Amino acid sequence: MRIAVFSTRPYDRQFLDQANGRRRHDLHFLESRLDPGTVATAGGCQAVCAFVNDRLNAEVLRGLHGLGVRLLVLRSAGFNHVDLAVAAELGLAVGRVPEYSPHAVAEHTAALLLTLNRKIHRAHARVREGNFALEGLLGFDLHGRTVGVVGTGKIGRCFARIMRGFGCEVLGSDPQPHPDALALGVRYVPLAELLSRSDIVSLHCPLTPATRHLVNAAALAQMKRGAMLLNTSRGAVVDTPAVVAALKSGHLGYLGLDVYEEEADLFFRDLSDSALEDDVFARLLTFPNVVITGHQAFFTEDALRAIAETTIANVDSFVAEGRPLYPVGVEHLA
Repeated sequence: MRIAVFSTRPYDRQFLDQANGRRRHDLHFLESRLDPGTVATAGGCQAVCAFVNDRLNAEVLRGLHGLGVRLLVLRSAGFNHVDLAVAAELGLAVGRVPEYSPHAVAEHTAALLLTLNRKIHRAHARVREGNFALEGLLGFDLHGRTVGVVGTGKIGRCFARIMRGFGCEVLGSDPQPHPDALALGVRYVPLAELLSRSDIVSLHCPLTPATRHLVNAAALAQMKRGAMLLNTSRGAVVDTPAVVAALKSGHLGYLGLDVYEEEADLFFRDLSDSALEDDVFARLLTFPNVVITGHQAFFTEDALRAIAETTIANVDSFVAEGRPLYPVGVEHLA
C-alpha cells in the first residue's frame, strides 16, 4: 500500500522505516503539514499517515477521498483533529495509536513540575553567566503536597504513581474512576474540590467537546492562589487568555505547558530567525514562572518506536482484514 506520510521529520522516517520491515508498504514521506493546500500531494496514495497538527477537516477528507485514499492512520492517541463524522460518511477508515509510552509523557510532566518548582531553568541561565546567587530560586518540598490529576488514563496513572513516590497526596477527577488508581492511593473527588485543594493540578484528559477550555477563568478562580498548573494533554483543554490573566494577577503561581491551543503554526518547526506572530504565546514567554516545551513529552526512543510499529500494524490490518488494528470512530466522541 502506498502511504503519504505528512508532517515528517527525520526521526519519523527513521522509526517508520524500521517498523516497515522488508518495505512491505511504500512510504511517501512529506515534510509539509496536511491541510487543504497540500491535499493534492497525496495523489496516487491509498492511505494517509497524519500527525497531531495535520488538519483532517471535512474539506481535507473529501479531497483525500476524491484522490482514492481509503485509510487514515494517525501517529497519535488523540483524534480531535479529525472530523470523524465526515470520515464515516465517506467510508474512510481511521486508525490511531491508543498508547505508546505513557511513561514518556508522565515523566516529562514531572520534569516540568520540578523545573518550575526548583527554578532549574533560571538557575541554569544564571550559572552559565557566573551568577551563583540563590535569591529568587526558592522552591518547596513536594513531600506532603496535594497533587490533582485530571484524567486517570494510563498517562494520568503513571504520573500519579510518580507523585506518590514523592510522598504527595493525589486527588483524581475522571468520569470513569480506575481501580489501579485507587490501588495507588488516588482519591477521587469532584473537579471543583480537586481544583480548590490541590497545590499542583496536572491535566491528562483527552480533548473532547466536554473538555475544551475545561480550565477557564472560573476554574482558575477555584484554584489555590499560587498553585501550579501543568498541561501535557491537549492545548485547547486550557483557555490560554484566561491563564494569562491569572498569571498577571498573581493568582496562578506556576504554569508548565507542553501543548498550546494554537500550536499548529508554531510547534515542530524552527522559527528562531522569525518574529513570533502569536501575541498570546509571546506574552506567555515573558513570565519567569512559566516553562513551555514544544510538544515533546512523547519524544523518547521507546515512544517513537511504539508509535511507528502500531502505525504500520494498523496498515497491515487494513490490508489483511479491511479495518485498522486500532480503529477510531464517532462512537469514541461520547
